Amino acid sequence: MAKIRVGVNGYGTIGKRVATAVAAQDDMELVGVTKTRPNFEALSALKKGYDLYVPEESVQAFNDAGVKISGTIKDMYKKVDIVVDCTPGNVGEMYKAQYQEAGVKAIFQGGEDHSLTGISFNSTANYSESWGAQLSRVVSCNTTGLLRTLNPIDKAFKIEHAFVTIVRRAADPGDSKNGPINGLEPSVKLPTHHGPDVQSIMPWLDINTMAVKASTTLMHLHTVVAQLSKEVTTEEVLSVLREAPRVRLVSSKGGIKTTAQVMELARDLGRDRSDMYEIVVWEDGVKVVGNTLYFYQGVHQESDVIPENIDCIRAMCKAEPDAAKSVEKTNRSLGITKD
Repeated sequence: MAKIRVGVNGYGTIGKRVATAVAAQDDMELVGVTKTRPNFEALSALKKGYDLYVPEESVQAFNDAGVKISGTIKDMYKKVDIVVDCTPGNVGEMYKAQYQEAGVKAIFQGGEDHSLTGISFNSTANYSESWGAQLSRVVSCNTTGLLRTLNPIDKAFKIEHAFVTIVRRAADPGDSKNGPINGLEPSVKLPTHHGPDVQSIMPWLDINTMAVKASTTLMHLHTVVAQLSKEVTTEEVLSVLREAPRVRLVSSKGGIKTTAQVMELARDLGRDRSDMYEIVVWEDGVKVVGNTLYFYQGVHQESDVIPENIDCIRAMCKAEPDAAKSVEKTNRSLGITKD
């Protein structure tokens, strides 16, 4: 079977990670990546051996800087089966029109609204909905995090209501535009968008979310309270989470008390870019009282959506009909294990 030819539009925080993940798949070929400016990330892509494509209006700037390009973005469209769009939010409509004109499939990220594609994607919750689709959208890092844990819990016990507070990082580690801040900033537009975003995949789930921006760049932290349809034990919930794909249990008693220590664990695991693809749940912070479940989880905003993008490529290109097999294949290629 021919490899899926993939282009990545936007080589930033998410795009560079998607490109690395695509290059690690034996059923995919990374055709190239795009940049709008000849900066260090463009040079980094070239050093990795990735072909570089640019908008027509950027060609002169790259030529002046002596940065080799393989053509324009529209040249890349002619060579690919699918584009993973990792451009900044709010330009999706423009690129959607380009992809449709070029006749290529496209995956957007959570910065775009669900209405842009009409389909939102999570590997284990609704893999089949993107089967053969022309357009799809991998939901945001926080929404992915909530789906990774709430979906298996809902399948096992049925969630009547879920209440989530998201303590958000203020900026990514490499971002100097949005911080540092010396304070906590509540999101006063309530409920926040995360609940409806979860419902784009689990429309039956009654979920409400709040968010607070904090002075950190490392991870998001969720506090989750869920009313279950019946009384269960803490151990029963932990058993479900242990089996959930891309969920990693850690323990404060074992020395992982903070998100900083979670990221240190990712470094010790030897992950590419020190990424923690899994949603991290504090095992000793899971508690069920009657039919009320409480737990904390950490979300590495730079990387948790990367495996979903790989699985979404397979679904849209009809490469693997079995969601579990795609998840297993992606996990193996990225070193995601239960160890």
